[in-house]
Amino acid sequence: METTHLVENDLRPRWYAAYTVPRHEKAVAHRLASQKVESYLPLYSSVRHWNHRRVEVQLPLFPGYVFVRMLLSDRVRVLSRPGIIRLVSFDGGPAVLPDEEIERLQSSLSTWKAKPYPYLTAGKHVRITSGPFAGLEGKILQRKGKMRLLVTLDLIQSAMLLEMDAAEAQLAS
Repeated sequence: METTHLVENDLRPRWYAAYTVPRHEKAVAHRLASQKVESYLPLYSSVRHWNHRRVEVQLPLFPGYVFVRMLLSDRVRVLSRPGIIRLVSFDGGPAVLPDEEIERLQSSLSTWKAKPYPYLTAGKHVRITSGPFAGLEGKILQRKGKMRLLVTLDLIQSAMLLEMDAAEAQLAS
Protein backbone atom coordinates (compact mmCIF):
# COMPACT_ATOMS: atom_id res chain seq x y z
CA MET A 1 0.00 0.00 0.00
CA GLU A 2 1.53 3.32 -1.04
CA THR A 3 1.81 6.15 1.51
CA THR A 4 2.42 9.85 1.18
CA HIS A 5 3.03 12.75 3.52
CA LEU A 6 0.35 15.32 4.17
CA VAL A 7 0.98 18.97 3.53
CA GLU A 8 0.13 20.81 6.78
CA ASN A 9 -2.34 23.17 5.08
CA ASP A 10 -4.35 20.37 3.42
CA LEU A 11 -7.94 20.83 4.63
CA ARG A 12 -9.48 17.56 3.55
CA PRO A 13 -9.69 14.46 5.74
CA ARG A 14 -7.11 11.77 4.97
CA TRP A 15 -6.68 8.15 6.02
CA TYR A 16 -4.10 7.16 8.64
CA ALA A 17 -3.27 3.88 10.38
CA ALA A 18 -3.69 4.13 14.15
CA TYR A 19 -1.71 1.69 16.25
CA THR A 20 -3.88 0.35 19.10
CA VAL A 21 -3.44 -1.41 22.40
CA PRO A 22 -3.40 -5.16 21.66
CA ARG A 23 -6.89 -6.68 21.37
CA HIS A 24 -8.61 -3.28 21.60
CA GLU A 25 -9.23 -2.71 17.88
CA LYS A 26 -13.01 -3.23 18.04
CA ALA A 27 -13.40 -1.04 21.13
CA VAL A 28 -11.34 1.72 19.49
CA ALA A 29 -13.39 1.55 16.27
CA HIS A 30 -16.62 1.63 18.30
CA ARG A 31 -15.46 4.67 20.34
CA LEU A 32 -14.39 6.51 17.19
CA ALA A 33 -17.73 5.80 15.49
CA SER A 34 -19.72 6.89 18.55
CA GLN A 35 -17.78 10.16 18.55
CA LYS A 36 -18.40 10.72 14.81
CA VAL A 37 -14.81 10.01 13.73
CA GLU A 38 -14.71 7.96 10.52
CA SER A 39 -12.77 4.73 10.92
CA TYR A 40 -12.40 1.39 9.20
CA LEU A 41 -11.62 -1.91 10.90
CA PRO A 42 -11.39 -4.79 8.40
CA LEU A 43 -12.61 -8.02 10.02
CA TYR A 44 -12.60 -11.70 9.07
CA SER A 45 -14.51 -14.70 10.40
CA SER A 46 -12.76 -17.37 12.39
CA VAL A 47 -14.07 -20.43 14.19
CA ARG A 48 -12.99 -20.85 17.82
CA HIS A 49 -13.73 -23.63 20.26
CA TRP A 50 -14.71 -22.71 23.83
CA ASN A 51 -16.23 -25.05 26.41
CA HIS A 52 -16.87 -27.77 23.83
CA ARG A 53 -18.73 -25.29 21.62
CA ARG A 54 -17.88 -24.09 18.14
CA VAL A 55 -18.19 -20.29 17.90
CA GLU A 56 -17.67 -18.07 14.86
CA VAL A 57 -16.05 -14.76 15.81
CA GLN A 58 -15.11 -11.63 13.88
CA LEU A 59 -11.44 -10.74 14.34
CA PRO A 60 -9.30 -7.84 13.05
CA LEU A 61 -7.65 -8.59 9.71
CA PHE A 62 -4.71 -6.39 10.75
CA PRO A 63 -4.30 -6.92 14.51
CA GLY A 64 -3.22 -3.81 16.35
CA TYR A 65 -4.45 -1.31 13.74
CA VAL A 66 -7.55 0.73 12.95
CA PHE A 67 -7.69 3.01 9.91
CA VAL A 68 -8.87 6.54 10.77
CA ARG A 69 -10.02 9.26 8.36
CA MET A 70 -9.43 12.71 9.83
CA LEU A 71 -7.91 16.12 9.39
CA LEU A 72 -4.34 16.30 10.61
CA SER A 73 -5.45 19.13 12.91
CA ASP A 74 -7.68 16.57 14.72
CA ARG A 75 -4.69 14.37 15.52
CA VAL A 76 -4.53 15.28 19.22
CA ARG A 77 -8.28 14.73 19.69
CA VAL A 78 -8.09 11.30 18.01
CA LEU A 79 -4.92 10.25 19.82
CA SER A 80 -6.54 11.09 23.16
CA ARG A 81 -9.06 8.26 22.66
CA PRO A 82 -8.51 5.33 25.02
CA GLY A 83 -6.84 2.41 23.26
CA ILE A 84 -5.00 4.41 20.58
CA ILE A 85 -1.25 4.46 21.07
CA ARG A 86 -0.06 6.50 18.07
CA LEU A 87 -0.42 7.08 14.34
CA VAL A 88 1.90 5.13 12.10
CA SER A 89 4.58 7.58 10.96
CA PHE A 90 7.14 7.78 8.22
CA ASP A 91 10.07 10.22 8.14
CA GLY A 92 8.85 11.94 11.30
CA GLY A 93 5.25 12.62 10.23
CA PRO A 94 2.00 10.67 10.19
CA ALA A 95 1.86 8.54 7.05
CA VAL A 96 -1.14 9.22 4.82
CA LEU A 97 -2.86 6.25 3.19
CA PRO A 98 -4.30 7.10 -0.25
CA ASP A 99 -8.11 7.17 -0.33
CA GLU A 100 -8.08 4.81 -3.32
CA GLU A 101 -6.20 2.13 -1.35
CA ILE A 102 -8.71 2.15 1.52
CA GLU A 103 -11.64 2.19 -0.94
CA ARG A 104 -10.11 -0.72 -2.86
CA LEU A 105 -9.55 -2.64 0.37
CA GLN A 106 -13.16 -2.02 1.48
CA SER A 107 -14.68 -3.08 -1.85
CA SER A 108 -12.42 -6.12 -2.15
CA LEU A 109 -13.24 -7.37 1.33
CA SER A 110 -16.96 -6.91 0.73
CA THR A 111 -16.68 -9.38 -2.17
CA TRP A 112 -13.84 -11.74 -1.25
CA LYS A 113 -12.89 -13.61 1.89
CA ALA A 114 -9.52 -12.81 3.40
CA LYS A 115 -7.59 -13.88 6.44
CA PRO A 116 -4.42 -12.56 8.09
CA TYR A 117 -1.13 -14.03 7.08
CA PRO A 118 2.39 -13.51 8.43
CA TYR A 119 4.17 -10.56 6.84
CA LEU A 120 6.62 -11.88 4.22
CA THR A 121 9.11 -10.25 1.89
CA ALA A 122 9.90 -13.18 -0.43
CA GLY A 123 7.91 -14.37 -3.47
CA LYS A 124 6.87 -13.22 -6.93
CA HIS A 125 5.52 -9.68 -6.98
CA VAL A 126 2.30 -9.35 -9.01
CA ARG A 127 -0.36 -6.80 -9.87
CA ILE A 128 -4.02 -7.78 -10.15
CA THR A 129 -5.34 -6.81 -13.59
CA SER A 130 -9.05 -7.63 -13.34
CA GLY A 131 -11.83 -8.35 -10.89
CA PRO A 132 -12.56 -6.60 -7.61
CA PHE A 133 -8.88 -6.58 -6.61
CA ALA A 134 -7.76 -4.81 -9.80
CA GLY A 135 -4.84 -2.52 -9.03
CA LEU A 136 -3.73 -4.26 -5.82
CA GLU A 137 -0.20 -5.57 -5.72
CA GLY A 138 1.10 -8.48 -3.72
CA LYS A 139 3.17 -11.61 -3.67
CA ILE A 140 1.98 -14.92 -5.03
CA LEU A 141 2.02 -18.09 -2.96
CA GLN A 142 0.96 -21.50 -4.27
CA ARG A 143 -0.21 -24.32 -2.09
CA LYS A 144 -1.40 -27.66 -3.42
CA GLY A 145 -2.25 -26.16 -6.81
CA LYS A 146 -4.33 -23.27 -5.44
CA MET A 147 -3.09 -19.80 -6.21
CA ARG A 148 -3.17 -17.36 -3.35
CA LEU A 149 -2.18 -13.71 -3.34
CA LEU A 150 -0.44 -12.30 -0.32
CA VAL A 151 -1.20 -8.57 -0.14
CA THR A 152 1.25 -6.84 2.15
CA LEU A 153 0.76 -3.50 3.82
CA ASP A 154 4.34 -2.41 4.38
CA LEU A 155 3.38 0.62 6.45
CA ILE A 156 1.94 -1.50 9.26
CA GLN A 157 3.98 -4.64 8.48
CA SER A 158 0.86 -6.75 8.08
CA ALA A 159 -0.51 -8.91 5.34
CA MET A 160 -3.66 -10.71 4.20
CA LEU A 161 -4.01 -13.85 2.15
CA LEU A 162 -6.58 -13.94 -0.68
CA GLU A 163 -7.53 -16.88 -2.89
CA MET A 164 -7.88 -15.88 -6.52
CA ASP A 165 -7.83 -16.97 -10.14
CA ALA A 166 -4.34 -16.96 -11.67
CA ALA A 167 -5.72 -15.32 -14.82
CA GLU A 168 -6.37 -12.11 -12.86
CA ALA A 169 -2.68 -11.48 -12.09
CA GLN A 170 0.39 -10.41 -14.04
CA LEU A 171 3.99 -10.02 -12.94
CA ALA A 172 4.63 -6.51 -11.68
CA SER A 173 7.47 -4.54 -13.14
